[in-house]
Amino acid sequence: MDLPTPAELRERRTATGLTQSALAEAAEVSQPLIARIEGGDVDPRLSTLRRIVAALDAAEGEIVRAADVMTTEVVAVAPDDAVRTARDRMIAAGFSQVPVVDGGRAVGIVANSDIRQVAEPERLEGLDVAAIMQEAISTTEPETPLVELEASLDHHAAVLVVSAGRLVGIITDADLAARL
Repeated sequence: MDLPTPAELRERRTATGLTQSALAEAAEVSQPLIARIEGGDVDPRLSTLRRIVAALDAAEGEIVRAADVMTTEVVAVAPDDAVRTARDRMIAAGFSQVPVVDGGRAVGIVANSDIRQVAEPERLEGLDVAAIMQEAISTTEPETPLVELEASLDHHAAVLVVSAGRLVGIITDADLAARL
């Protein structure tokens, strides 16, 4: 996140038609603090600045959240499913990876590349997904702003969306492309 200058904050606030009081209420801070920040008299804490920027984003209608772009009909496999089952589900759905879910909780992800590493097709029958899945997964909550997820998608094939510990969606580059 690029940190806005006091002048940029004031400019965004006035462009949206918000008063200092309205912005303060939306960001859950005091109006005098907004005035002091815009005047350059005080450097706010990062958490305070994030709330102010989020309030401005909301006023401008620009916030896109994980829930806005995620796919909710998640095709998944269990850790004890056969690797062949995972491969068949990916082929049928046209996906290159699927989450591994145990009792509603995401525990990993398995991708075509993981399956290709199992060189002999006959090994697919007796091999469980748990043996080849990637346990390092990227997760987020439905309310997370999309701008915060873009870096995760630079390093992971998918970001799993969880709520109260349960898998509720998945976001891939294809979901972002469809949004654009």
